[in-house]
Amino acid sequence: MKVRIGLALGTQGLDDEAGYGTLVDDLERLGFDSLWLSERLTHNGPDPLVALAYAAGRTRRLKLGTSVLVLPGRNPAILAKELASLDRLSAGRLLLVLGLGASDPAEHQAFGVASRERGPWVEEALPLLRRLWTEDAVDHDGPRFHYRGLTVRPRPIQQPIDLWLGGLAPAALRRIGRLADGWLPSTCTVAEAAAGRATIEEAAAAAGRRIDPEHYGAIVVYARETIPAALVRTLAARRPALDPAELVPVGLPALRATLERYVAVGFSKFVLRPAEEPASWTAELEDLAANVLPLQH
Repeated sequence: MKVRIGLALGTQGLDDEAGYGTLVDDLERLGFDSLWLSERLTHNGPDPLVALAYAAGRTRRLKLGTSVLVLPGRNPAILAKELASLDRLSAGRLLLVLGLGASDPAEHQAFGVASRERGPWVEEALPLLRRLWTEDAVDHDGPRFHYRGLTVRPRPIQQPIDLWLGGLAPAALRRIGRLADGWLPSTCTVAEAAAGRATIEEAAAAAGRRIDPEHYGAIVVYARETIPAALVRTLAARRPALDPAELVPVGLPALRATLERYVAVGFSKFVLRPAEEPASWTAELEDLAANVLPLQH
């Protein structure tokens, strides 16, 4: 397996040019595989596609990932052009993880899609993205979108762009097996990730598909000394049966050990996210590079 390690900003701000630009430069300089940005319309983080386009212009090697980009509420034809344009202008460095969006009424309101509609929206739009990147004239009649002989240009450099999904719920895992090219979960244990992979592969086999063994990864949130109290409360609400330390390794040795356990069960693509913004991103990235980047091979 090719182990690759990137960094996620999550929903943190860092949207000033100087701070964000330095972070991007440091990731490239230190040899990180990728930068990942999340989409939350009601939080301070920058729009992921705009910010990744900025990063593409500053770098030549760093890959550019979305963790995640919300699909419900988006027109797949418009999104296909935006993503293909970014892939071309970055020389094929786009990494794409799509999702339903946060379980937050404010986010649902902002995207204009009710909670019950998010899954069906993904089921219709995800296959359309592939078709719009590969077919000369797309015909489609569905509950949400209707196309006749539609052609979208430009085409992405990557043929195809792999479409990954997140999620841990059984329905999400089955959807990944039926429709997606990879899986990037978050807030889960290594054992849960291994069990989720088995569910995905069972669903893929039932649909006559196969997920590339290299296409399993995880977003790993870590803390340096203690898990912030706000995060402890959030985890307790979401996963009351688990000790927060099972989900958030504390200290860089524990982070490395967690990644090694993931590798042992067949996961190889990792997105690291600090539990709170460090005092110095440059120092944080240099420490991460020294302690966990040696796992890349």
